[in-house]
Amino acid sequence: MPDDGAINTVIEKLGRAFEEFKAANEVQIKEIKKGVADAVTADKIQKINDEIDRLQGLVTDAGKKSADRVDELEARLNRPGNDGGVIEDETKLHERFNVERKAAMDAKGRSGLKPVALDEFKSYREQFKSWLKYGAAFLDYDQRAMSVGSDPDGGFLVTPTMSARIVERQFETSLVRPLVTVETISGNELEGLSDKDEAGSGGWVSETGTRAKTATPQLGTWKIPVHELFAYPEVTQKLLDDANRDVEGWLGAKVGDKLGRVQNASFINGDGVGKPRGFASYATAATADSSRAWGVLEHVATGVNGDFAGSNPADHLFDLEAAFKPAYLAGATWATRRTVIQKIRKFKGTDNNYLWQPSLQAGVPASLIGYPIALLEDMPALATGSLSLALGNFKLGYTIVDRVGITVIRDNLTNKPYIGFYVVVRVGGDVLQFECIKFLKFGS
Repeated sequence: MPDDGAINTVIEKLGRAFEEFKAANEVQIKEIKKGVADAVTADKIQKINDEIDRLQGLVTDAGKKSADRVDELEARLNRPGNDGGVIEDETKLHERFNVERKAAMDAKGRSGLKPVALDEFKSYREQFKSWLKYGAAFLDYDQRAMSVGSDPDGGFLVTPTMSARIVERQFETSLVRPLVTVETISGNELEGLSDKDEAGSGGWVSETGTRAKTATPQLGTWKIPVHELFAYPEVTQKLLDDANRDVEGWLGAKVGDKLGRVQNASFINGDGVGKPRGFASYATAATADSSRAWGVLEHVATGVNGDFAGSNPADHLFDLEAAFKPAYLAGATWATRRTVIQKIRKFKGTDNNYLWQPSLQAGVPASLIGYPIALLEDMPALATGSLSLALGNFKLGYTIVDRVGITVIRDNLTNKPYIGFYVVVRVGGDVLQFECIKFLKFGS
């Protein structure tokens, strides 16, 4: 489980950072009223903004760490070289030394050398420890001629140590799945019924008045097909056999991460042609639910290309909220990018309180006018007419369809000596309820 003490410290830092942000923003407001925009203040606010994003991310993610992640962290702590970790015994070090020495000699064209005996290896290590302790005095004793610079005179015994750590680059993605409905199927598509119609009414009638027949509602259907997403990396058999790492496991994790990020981007921006249809790819209109065609999402325009309005910018947030039927707001969530939230963080309500509020509870996201915020970096960037901010009940509005299982074919025949790993996932996605997701359009 996460360290409660560490999370509490992060929460305290987040609270202090937000107070610093509010104080700096008040200074900037006063400067702007005086007609002076100090670049130092703006830079300070941006730095605090970035720090708030970092801390809020830690708090939000703290309650979502899986058991696998905890096991992974514990495994890392137990690797050689970490404090409190396991140190390899002399025999294992000797074996690894000979393997690395052979590889180094083969690379230099010096193959055929006999492995260093265990006694010789232990002797060298003891001598090396003495040299570390006594320095030049030890060299005067009996090792004056040895040097790392000469392979025959000791250089062969000094091989580089391979760290157990792999430095990983983190890639941005959008965790759409926790927000929406996910269904698993065993076929090629998911179908269902849609109920968009209503029953007719004959109106009020007297006790003995005539009752005419009234209209009955009609049902429709919807369909979400699944599409293929694949990867096909290759590695040589020799690499799989000789590498001192689990190459197959590492490659599988990298492929899984990439395929997941591609899916996430499609759930937001996909055009539906051979891939899922994203909720930000639909046409939008500034018309209410009662008059807008089904299949078109509603937007509220800011009137400024790529930005909020210059005066009362927060009004459009409340306009977007007011466009929803109350039944849909119970499970509503904001979806946007960090850059948009950094602008919103300066907005105040009529009571002079800030509309964005940090979360001071592990696993809970920050909120905006009472609704949680999901940071989806695949949302459109701020630009002319961009749909960079959405408010929606995504559970009702959007559905992801997973074809059960992942196909993994280990191909050692097609392109010898390479081993191909053919990975296929089948997934679809689409908007089903067009009244449940609405956008702020940054333009006219």
